Amino acid sequence: MIIKKFTASTEAEAILLAKKELGMDAIVMNIKKNLPRGIYKLFRKPSVEITAAVDENGKQQKAKEEPVKRNPNIIYEDEVPTSLGGGSTAIEQRLDKLQDILENQITIRTNKLESDGGEEKEAVAEEDTDSNLACLQLIYNQMIANEVDETYANQMIGEIEHSLKKNTGMNNILTSMYQKIVLKLGQIHAIEAGKTQPKYIFFIGPTGVGKTTTIAKIASMLKMNKKKKIALMTADTYRIAAVEQLTTYANILDIPLHVVYSPEEVKEAKEKLKDYDIVLVDTAGRSYKNREQRDDLERLLNSVPEKEREVFLVLSATTKYYDLLKITDSYLQIVDYALIFTKLDETNCIGNLLNIRMKTGAPLSYATFGQNVPDDISAIDPQNIAKQLLGGSE
Repeated sequence: MIIKKFTASTEAEAILLAKKELGMDAIVMNIKKNLPRGIYKLFRKPSVEITAAVDENGKQQKAKEEPVKRNPNIIYEDEVPTSLGGGSTAIEQRLDKLQDILENQITIRTNKLESDGGEEKEAVAEEDTDSNLACLQLIYNQMIANEVDETYANQMIGEIEHSLKKNTGMNNILTSMYQKIVLKLGQIHAIEAGKTQPKYIFFIGPTGVGKTTTIAKIASMLKMNKKKKIALMTADTYRIAAVEQLTTYANILDIPLHVVYSPEEVKEAKEKLKDYDIVLVDTAGRSYKNREQRDDLERLLNSVPEKEREVFLVLSATTKYYDLLKITDSYLQIVDYALIFTKLDETNCIGNLLNIRMKTGAPLSYATFGQNVPDDISAIDPQNIAKQLLGGSE
């Protein structure tokens, strides 16, 4: 399968370019309008970018694959340092930037005190006798600004505060908090194939979070990057569009899709899929408030023995924290799960990734940051999440 992007002034022209290079069998997977920004927008025309795909039919790929677009909010493997000590690494450079940010804030605060003078200056000077307090307060403020729950922010501040010596130094305090956040985020749970039989991967979650698109991205990633034998199954028969969407992706990827209407049909389909490595199962979006729908989902999950399945709860990073708490609690009553967060490109605050991880204890797995298949997905990087929560994206 060949997947490429084409850009032109109009959608029709972009599709013609795709058909010309890939042939008349090319299928458009995604359409994105690019509007000029900044001071040059008056001199530049808008453009349209499409992502198209075609089955190679056994022929050697003619064009080199375009480089995968990298999400600025993710540190990739070739950027990740082996340790925090020695050398100039991506993380160390970002920590240096964080330190500069905090030092600048302390300078501003100091200058303000000097200009205020009097009793206020004397009172705050006593509070700042130990410079650790000022640094910890700024780190706390950064995390709160990124919507980290106050309970968890205070918990982590307290855990490192007791281990610090007086006037430890900003760099050491910052590094300690960075390491603490990475530790709290834990190991990332990736999808792996079963050793002796297919592994059934169920995707559950509320409506509108992007489960179907996420499944298509993961299917593409597992087939093209890990060379796994993949099949799709959908129990989301409430939305015809969901079945059509998965059918399109299944045809592009040349993988089977089974539509099931009951737990009994899942058991029947298993016999046909016994030679596959991984079966990705789409489920209908459920309201956490509807007990009947939750019971239906539980019966569907139980159609596959626990040792043969894994469950991933798909959540939107744009959902309000209070609603995320209700949703995650509701699904924990049904099954244990790993966490996938979607729509990271639609929010500037990612504190909920840490909040929900600490609240549920469920492992983090993948994050999506756009509609493009298969580009806009990656394993969550705890190091980069920690950097952002400390203000490193500023």
